[in-house]
Amino acid sequence: MRITEKTIPGLLDALDSVKKELSEKEPEKYPFGEWERKRAVVKERLRNLPDYVGRAAGMIKIVKGPGQPKKMDLSKRTLLFIFARMMDKSNRDMEYMLNIFGPLFDVDVSYKYIERLYSDEEVEMTLHNLLILLLQNESVSGNFSGDGTGYTLSVARHYRTNPEKSGKRGYLYAFRLIDIDTGLYVALGYSSKSEMDAFNKAMKMLGALGIRIDSISLDRYYSSRKVLQIFDRETSVYVIPKKNLSNVGCYWAKILKRISENPEEYVRRYAKRNLSESGFSADKRRFGWKIRQKRDDRREMAIFSIGLLHNIFTVKVKVG
Repeated sequence: MRITEKTIPGLLDALDSVKKELSEKEPEKYPFGEWERKRAVVKERLRNLPDYVGRAAGMIKIVKGPGQPKKMDLSKRTLLFIFARMMDKSNRDMEYMLNIFGPLFDVDVSYKYIERLYSDEEVEMTLHNLLILLLQNESVSGNFSGDGTGYTLSVARHYRTNPEKSGKRGYLYAFRLIDIDTGLYVALGYSSKSEMDAFNKAMKMLGALGIRIDSISLDRYYSSRKVLQIFDRETSVYVIPKKNLSNVGCYWAKILKRISENPEEYVRRYAKRNLSESGFSADKRRFGWKIRQKRDDRREMAIFSIGLLHNIFTVKVKVG
């Protein structure tokens, strides 16, 4: 089938019909038994977390400067930060909790000390190294899904009920690229400006990690020609074109050809982006949907840590 401007409307209508047909089918039952068995993976990650953190911290060369030595070594500071993020409590509440769990860290710290961990560059580098180590321990497929979400800065406003992508004050934007086979985040971006800015930062991170993209599913929000230009010819991009698409060009021609050859297969692969939405939902339920930090660098640290915690706790099973 030759793709022309005249054939695009009919092709998009056919795609909508396939989407509707597939959505009306009875969903496959989730294999809860397999999920329970795979939870052992999470337990193993948690047991090995101190060793992982020690390895991640050991990759950093620290030059001692003037001033007082740190109250805790880097591994303990990082574990304390992870523990605080897992609890999703205010710093003052964490101070109270550490009165109980203090022996685990062998230190007495204040809520101000916990807050300063969000701007500790050594802890930040350790967390990035930890993310890389966790990815290296899994078989990342190269088949990804990506989407953005928002985190509110106020309890009175929730992103789900007011999800404007306009960069207004009150929301922070996060974009996360998730591996379809493992359910792990392979790249993360943060922005106080827009979801697209967060997307660009995530793609930059992916490039820095040297992870190749074989295929990717993206929301229609990312269906611009500027976004498509990011991916090379070997990458299969699954995105739904906007209705007003008129100029095919070389970037859209490959996608439209794949749609015309097998619309159902295309829609099924595009639907994998639902994994991103499921990941966001699970993350917010477990680690919170509000960012309490005031400084921008500390907010970025908080959002990055949510993606890291996702990779520690995620369990991915195949449905059907």
